[in-house]
Amino acid sequence: MRRRDVLALILMALASRGAAAQSRYPERPIRLVIPFPPGGVYDAAGRPLAERLKPLLGTVVVENLGGAGGSLGAAAVARAPADGYTLLLGGGGALVLTPIATSHPAFDPLHDLAPITILVTSSLSIVVHPSMPLRTLVDLIDYAKANPGKLSYGTAGVGTMNQLTGELFKSLSGVDSIVHIPYRGAGPALTDLISGEIPMAMPNVTAQVIELHRAGKLRILAVTAAHRLAAAPEIPTAVEQGLAGMISQNFIGLFAPAGTAPAIIAQVVQAAHAAMADEAFRHVLTESGFEPHSSSTPDEARHFLEDEIAR
Repeated sequence: MRRRDVLALILMALASRGAAAQSRYPERPIRLVIPFPPGGVYDAAGRPLAERLKPLLGTVVVENLGGAGGSLGAAAVARAPADGYTLLLGGGGALVLTPIATSHPAFDPLHDLAPITILVTSSLSIVVHPSMPLRTLVDLIDYAKANPGKLSYGTAGVGTMNQLTGELFKSLSGVDSIVHIPYRGAGPALTDLISGEIPMAMPNVTAQVIELHRAGKLRILAVTAAHRLAAAPEIPTAVEQGLAGMISQNFIGLFAPAGTAPAIIAQVVQAAHAAMADEAFRHVLTESGFEPHSSSTPDEARHFLEDEIAR
């Protein structure tokens, strides 16, 4: 047999072995990285999603890897082996805002990650401690102007959607004396808000935040959606209260390291779409303040991310 024929047989055998390995995916637990500490909006979407993926993909282990506005966890996934066993629950902060705001970003979201599907969008909220004598955004603006430098607000970190929402509020309201306090995630910021360590925060709307509001442990003055949320129709929007343009929303989706085999991506897409098609799960997401996204393909998810970066 000629050397060229032998080489062709070897290449065919290797390709066959690789295809067989992909067809057996997954053979071990999948790691789902949430790039923020526990207790935030990503946990609210990611942990119930992981439970619904288990019957379809096997064990899915959630790992909270927070820091640097979500970029530490996202960069860790970007550097992980492209074998389908490390996935990212990514969103606007880590994949859009932080790379743009950083002079030397740790990764390129469009080149180092493979979009899988967009899962949900969510709005943010303007929240104060219940001891504050504030019931509306007008009250908040008047108080801030009468007490310059005495208000501060906590966020999930520098460059996150939470911070930009806070800065947008300051710009539109004409109040620039409110001090930003960055945390390693929304969970720690909420903890300090509830305890009274900080008077104000800009968290994403989640079931936990809504429950804390209804229990009187914090007070949501407004949501930053274009319309009132189905999960909390009693809470007015910022636009309703006179702040035209005060709309701020985040998105959450699944991503893999760039170079992950299309067959593996397709399998994760199929599992994610099946989970999102579950009416009970969609109800959980809606009640948590999310708007479930229509099932998106990897190409649609990439275009969505490109559009968000451009915007």
